Amino acid sequence: MNATCQCGQLSVLLPEMTAAVVACHCRCCQKRTGSPFGVLAYYPSALLKITGVAVKYERAADSGGVFETYFCATCGSTVYARAAKHPTMLGVAIGAITEAAFPAPIRSVWEESRHHWVTIPEPAEHFSHGRP
Repeated sequence: MNATCQCGQLSVLLPEMTAAVVACHCRCCQKRTGSPFGVLAYYPSALLKITGVAVKYERAADSGGVFETYFCATCGSTVYARAAKHPTMLGVAIGAITEAAFPAPIRSVWEESRHHWVTIPEPAEHFSHGRP
């Protein structure tokens, strides 16, 4: 499996599907994606092969840590991200993954800013803020 930006310059080779899929409704993920929420599939970073040039954007997370977003230097698509609280993991943007049959999120976080018409199906765990 592969995750790529719009132009194909930045890509991440994924070993397999993962069940660690998280939907985030925080305002920053809404702005990052231009969508009502962001969805990332998390992998140990040592298992991923990244090719191409990525630009890093770093911001303070609502949890108090740092959140890094990596996007294509050419087309601007977000392809992956890293949260300081899980430094050995990378979250790969589900929309960048070429496999359309990816599993639904197991967790939905920052639902206090979730758009009222968005529903993340059960059996996902639901949290008004980040997961404790």
